[in-house]
Amino acid sequence: MAVESPLRREAHGGFGERPGETGREQSQNRAPGPLDRAALPLSRATLLYAAGVIRRHRRLIGSCWRKLNPGRQALLVLSHLRKGETFAELAAGFGVSTATAWRYVSETVHLLATRAPSLRTAVRAAKKARHAFVVIDGTLIPVDRLAADRPFYSGKHRRHGMNLQVLASPEGEILWVSGPLPGATHDLTAARIWGILRELAAAGLIVLADKGYTGAGSPVITPYRGRNKPASQKDANRAHARLRAPGERANAQLKTWRILRKLRCCPWRAGQLAKAIHVLQSYETAG
Repeated sequence: MAVESPLRREAHGGFGERPGETGREQSQNRAPGPLDRAALPLSRATLLYAAGVIRRHRRLIGSCWRKLNPGRQALLVLSHLRKGETFAELAAGFGVSTATAWRYVSETVHLLATRAPSLRTAVRAAKKARHAFVVIDGTLIPVDRLAADRPFYSGKHRRHGMNLQVLASPEGEILWVSGPLPGATHDLTAARIWGILRELAAAGLIVLADKGYTGAGSPVITPYRGRNKPASQKDANRAHARLRAPGERANAQLKTWRILRKLRCCPWRAGQLAKAIHVLQSYETAG
């Protein structure tokens, strides 16, 4: 049987037909072309940045040849993170094995995550930017777990997941993302484990947080609790909510990357994935 030249197939943007294939097989086996790039809701700057990170890493380790060039590896990884495509779907679309798709994603996520700022760096940057305050909020990254796995079950969200702490600017820009903790971990406990409150207090930054951080003390400001509150406290809570709302959109930005809507890999990878996405989202917002 005649085999189509890879060069000819690439020249046609990956839409070349193979003899004997059905329409469905052609769709599964073709390499992503211009339509695939157009379907990925990300800027060119984000793709170029990811490709540059991969290219520099290959040069550093002396990698001589791979089936996908840095640009196409970046496209594969972004498709996985942004659209939540499975490794099997990526393998079929890019013409590589499932194991190779997994290695490409793992390698790139690690490279990106190492570029995320540390907590101290993020706090210093927030102070240098002279933010009036920062917002801290916890988010749950859902995972595939059994009901018996109690440490991963969040009573607040009534589902299994991993707890991440997110610091954001008043405008909703992601400043820092923590590592993962089991979903049963309370937000205030998580903030103390990661040393967030200590760093913020040392920097003298005002912090707005929801009622999950009640009892944190200075410099965290939370809403008043209880029923039958006086009018002054109700007004203060409304003002607090208005100031906090834009900052809490940072978590929504993370969830626009579909891989974080439900993890089907090791739950402890949630932090590394979120840090990698933080780096990409920063370029996406700046672009």
